[in-house]
Amino acid sequence: MKKIKIQNQPFGPFPTMIIGADVQGKPNYVTVGACGVVSMKPVLYVSLKSTHYTTPGVRENGYFSVNIPPVSLVEQTDYCGIVSGKTVDKSGLFTPFYDELGKAPMIKECSMGFLCKVIQVIPLFDFEMFLGEIVAVYVNEDCVTDGKPDPLKLNPIIMMGASYYSLNEAIGNLFRTGGTLTNQSKTPD
Repeated sequence: MKKIKIQNQPFGPFPTMIIGADVQGKPNYVTVGACGVVSMKPVLYVSLKSTHYTTPGVRENGYFSVNIPPVSLVEQTDYCGIVSGKTVDKSGLFTPFYDELGKAPMIKECSMGFLCKVIQVIPLFDFEMFLGEIVAVYVNEDCVTDGKPDPLKLNPIIMMGASYYSLNEAIGNLFRTGGTLTNQSKTPD
């Protein structure tokens, strides 16, 4: 198939996450697609614009939450990315909860949430990339299968281009599905 060159910008897919932090004593939330795994260690990254209202809260408290909203929260999730906490109080949009550390608000309505302790901040253009050690994980009981979070039950929102999508089905297993090809290759990667 012929390839064509298009505009140079991230397109996705990206998991849609809601980042939570206390700002001036209140929970605040911002929607991001720039969030993910750093390594095989329990560390996530989140990139926030330096001008975001949430960013100083993460810096000051040293903690942030990463919340996975289900597709049923697409309107609230998008809203958190449209309006700024500088002009709109988003503290009542969700039901916040804190674990025993009490450091960053997590969202009760989200399928899954991670509490992260900032271990490094990397300035990058007009963003700040926060590396956060995962110190607690909470998941809805009905989103667990065989003791593990079930992606289809979590029903996360996927951001791609200018649209949101949902997951439809599992199509393979990590480090297993490609195993059928290992017998066909003489020089594994």
